[in-house]
Parts: sequence; structure tokens; C-alpha cells
Amino acid sequence: MRYVLLQQDTELQYVEMPADYAYQLSALNLRLHKEISKLTAMDVPKLPRAVAECNDLELLQDGAQTIGGLDYINALEQSFARLQEQEYPLISLLTEIRALQAQLEQWYEEYAEQQ
Repeated sequence: MRYVLLQQDTELQYVEMPADYAYQLSALNLRLHKEISKLTAMDVPKLPRAVAECNDLELLQDGAQTIGGLDYINALEQSFARLQEQEYPLISLLTEIRALQAQLEQWYEEYAEQQ
């Protein structure tokens, strides 16, 4: 596993990703940040910014915990799927989110079968 560290204001989120997909989450996050200002919908989600990736993570703060990669991407997909966007082709962003979502679902299924 790898960890993608996301920061929103002063809050950090630690997303645990299969090693082969951590870079994809970071790249998706950068792309979403590039495009989010073009959205005209009312309730555009506030996105944390990817700030680091690492192989090992030891959380030292009480209450800090990791977020599963699939849980994170599912919540991200839901936040974009409910947008009522009229001007920007939101479907392209959703397609990228859903592609990573499908890859993670498959990875977790294969991982569960191996256990």
C-alpha cells in the first residue's frame, strides 16, 4: 500500500491506496483542481489538495486515521455526480473518477479472493 496525503485548509487526510494506483489518485486530484474553477454549479465540492505520497505511514496524533482508497473515491464520485452543471462537460471529470473507481473495485475483489 501507499498513502496519499491530502490537505484541506489545516486538515490532513491520509488515503490508503494500492501501490499501483496511488499515483492515479494524485494525478486525478491535480486534474480536478485544474478544472474545478470552470464549474458553474452551485454546490461545487471543496477538494483537498494532494500534497505527498509515501510508502509507510505512522500516525502519531490521537484520532488520526487512514481512509480507504475505495471509500475516498466513492465519496468523491458521489459529490461530483450530484452536481447540476450546465456549462462545463462534467461527464469528462466523472468518467475519470469512475475509471479509477472501477480499477479499485477490481483490485479489492482480487485482493479479497487471494486472502
